[in-house]
Amino acid sequence: MNKETKRIQVPLLDNPYEIVIGDGCLEDVGKELISLGVKNNCKILIISNKEISQHYGNTVIKSIERIGIKPTLFLIEEGEDKKNINTISKIHDAAFNSKLERGSLMIALGGGVIGDMTGFAAATWLRGIGFIQIPTTLLSMVDASVGGKTGVNHPGGKNLIGAFHQPKLVLIDTGTLQTLPEREFRAGMAEVIKYAIIGDKLLFNILENTSKINSLSNVGNNLVSEIIERSVSIKANIVVSDEKESGLRAVLNYGHTFGHVVETLCGYGNFLHGEAVAIGMIAVSELGLLRKSWKPDDSNRQKELILKAGLPTQWPNLDEAKVLRTLQGDKKVKDGNIRFIIPTGIGSVEIFNNITKEEISKCLSKLN
Repeated sequence: MNKETKRIQVPLLDNPYEIVIGDGCLEDVGKELISLGVKNNCKILIISNKEISQHYGNTVIKSIERIGIKPTLFLIEEGEDKKNINTISKIHDAAFNSKLERGSLMIALGGGVIGDMTGFAAATWLRGIGFIQIPTTLLSMVDASVGGKTGVNHPGGKNLIGAFHQPKLVLIDTGTLQTLPEREFRAGMAEVIKYAIIGDKLLFNILENTSKINSLSNVGNNLVSEIIERSVSIKANIVVSDEKESGLRAVLNYGHTFGHVVETLCGYGNFLHGEAVAIGMIAVSELGLLRKSWKPDDSNRQKELILKAGLPTQWPNLDEAKVLRTLQGDKKVKDGNIRFIIPTGIGSVEIFNNITKEEISKCLSKLN
């Protein structure tokens, strides 16, 4: 394993685990399993898709075989539109056919969609078995793989069906970003910008002072490693303080409330998740300006950074009534009130549960 491997602890009371970050660490999946106490009679089901498997499936399988375990690889179709109960049923069938037991493991090898579905399948198979996250996209590395949120989409909204189920390990091989399409890299940068806004002013300044942040070649391997480390450290700290999102953890949804509306009403797959989050950050920034919670200069700086990452900023042409209805169906609604995470400055946000429909309508009118 690369000498520069970093280990970040997620010291949850009941389900502590490590985030391992390094270039080339896929080679040592087997060694990491031994460190977790996995025995050579453990049954392991790897969930991936065809493209990711072609690049990295053999590396992971051979690494596990070196410790005396022969894992089963199960491929699912890729895409946000496949993130549904039907796909979960197929994973459950694969778990049944592989004779997975309570002590067995599922491994998610891929992006956020695969991670979310594998985690949910693991949470619901035999009332919960262990799973490991091996994210291969920037977005899943900095966000989706950490924190234990698992689930699938419902026609009425994103991630409405799910469970909290923490992984046993998150293994981030930064070398896998070499095969990531640029559009997917840019989508991941949206979540990085989110972390900068909610709690890392220095990260924002680093991104702001980097000439180009729209591709891995422009960002460079050293900076992308720092970006990943800073992002997952922020998330780990928040998750430890609020594992089930009863309070502080809600700040991780910055840009997501409006972003999920974009994904739901425009159709899953038309916008990548990160692209929708970028639009959502622009939208909630406008809400912040209406509430005078942050300054126009900060709003402009955020927009410029999003544009520099090559991400969309234009709110799509959506029917207001449908927007309001979709917002009311969001899983973050509490007592009928829509919860928004609104920026108060670069590096700080606040949770608001008292946003009125009139404020949302005024915000939407400013966006169109």
